[in-house]
Amino acid sequence: MESIIKKALELAAVEYLDIHLEESVITQIVYSGKELEKAGTNKKKGGSVRAFHRGSFGFATFNSIDELFKAVEEAQRLARISETKGPGLKRVDPVKDRVKAHVKDNPLEHSLEEKVDLARRYNDIILGAGEKVQSSRVLYEDRLVKTYFYSTEGTELEIEKIYCGVSFASFARDGSNVQMAFNSFGDQRGFETVLNHETDVEEVVKHSLDLLKAEKVEGGVYTVVLDPRIAGTFIHEAFGHLSEADHMARNEKLKKIMERGARFGPDYLNVIDDGSMVGERGYIGYDDEGVRARKNYLIKDGVLVGRLHSRQTAELMGEDVTGNARAIDFSYMPIVRMTVTHIDRGDKDFDELLEGIERGLYVIGALGGQTELEMFTFSAERAYKIENGRIGEMVRDVVLSGNVFETLKNIEGIGKDLVLFGGLGGCGKRGQFPLPVSDGSPHIRIKNVVIGGK
Repeated sequence: MESIIKKALELAAVEYLDIHLEESVITQIVYSGKELEKAGTNKKKGGSVRAFHRGSFGFATFNSIDELFKAVEEAQRLARISETKGPGLKRVDPVKDRVKAHVKDNPLEHSLEEKVDLARRYNDIILGAGEKVQSSRVLYEDRLVKTYFYSTEGTELEIEKIYCGVSFASFARDGSNVQMAFNSFGDQRGFETVLNHETDVEEVVKHSLDLLKAEKVEGGVYTVVLDPRIAGTFIHEAFGHLSEADHMARNEKLKKIMERGARFGPDYLNVIDDGSMVGERGYIGYDDEGVRARKNYLIKDGVLVGRLHSRQTAELMGEDVTGNARAIDFSYMPIVRMTVTHIDRGDKDFDELLEGIERGLYVIGALGGQTELEMFTFSAERAYKIENGRIGEMVRDVVLSGNVFETLKNIEGIGKDLVLFGGLGGCGKRGQFPLPVSDGSPHIRIKNVVIGGK
């Protein structure tokens, strides 16, 4: 196969051309209530060719190696007819590497029956929790992905990744009051990631039932303590996407807002995107342009210092490449995407974050939300009142909203307890979903957060 790819590269008559081949094996098991909706393994194979000429890309996909040479010609044709004389590609040194998956216990060596039995056990815990548990949803997934990347610049990469994860949700009902709680675990560490979550499943059930009895939160402005999960979601959605350079490369307003050197938070605030963190769901090793992943500070000591780039956006903005050009699979063009995005650990114990809060909220979990430039709205899974520095009763229907830049500046403390989350699902952008990513944070304390409620 290598000889065929190199022959195809010899056909290049443009500034740059790369070839991406991919093979994947995907096992999925889905329980919805009592029903086993899905249990099976699928295989997928294909590739793409990306040609770059005078500022424009041409892109063509193929499903058989026999179609490679035709795809090379098509990608070059498209690049030539759409040339814009725009920016080129940031120069990078060619690399040759083979990256094997880092797993202790390969999920592909376990039978489908064993995986179904695991999902069934978790599902039975939910459904056996009493009559108020209306339904459940349990998803197991493992995925082997092998990619081959060759370019006219001399880069040759063979990369293997193995993902494995499980998620579970409990739906509780009391009359017209329906509440849901969920949790998810997923990364690239192997089959051990999905084992021994019985206690986690029981906690999910308990939370769904407790939410039935919880009061709706009273709307207002609060000092809040965010748990690592919703804090990670916040930094990914509200700030991480703004840091993707393709959003700002031709947006003068956003470039002015996201000017490097501007203060974005207290001295102890550090925000990082790092695709080199082996084992995390967002680990990549190399991006889909063959650029080695690295630790990229976005905010350092409270100051905006960086953003995420592809080779083209790096050239356009006169900055270094960061290793953040990614596609969900061979059938999509790489675009600027996050990897493992997180707030770095601080120096506060959890009790210190609660100190002095007379009326606040301890907010846990994220159900979803939306962003519009710097404005955000997020729904939490649940929250607890904080009164005189102590955690009190649960409340529900908690919606946080505000301006991300003001919110970052209102951070009053960051905990020591950094936790990274991967789970199943992923990030969506321009129709490419789900991209494997991780996010996370320690507990953080923020003042003047607007909470919607009754």
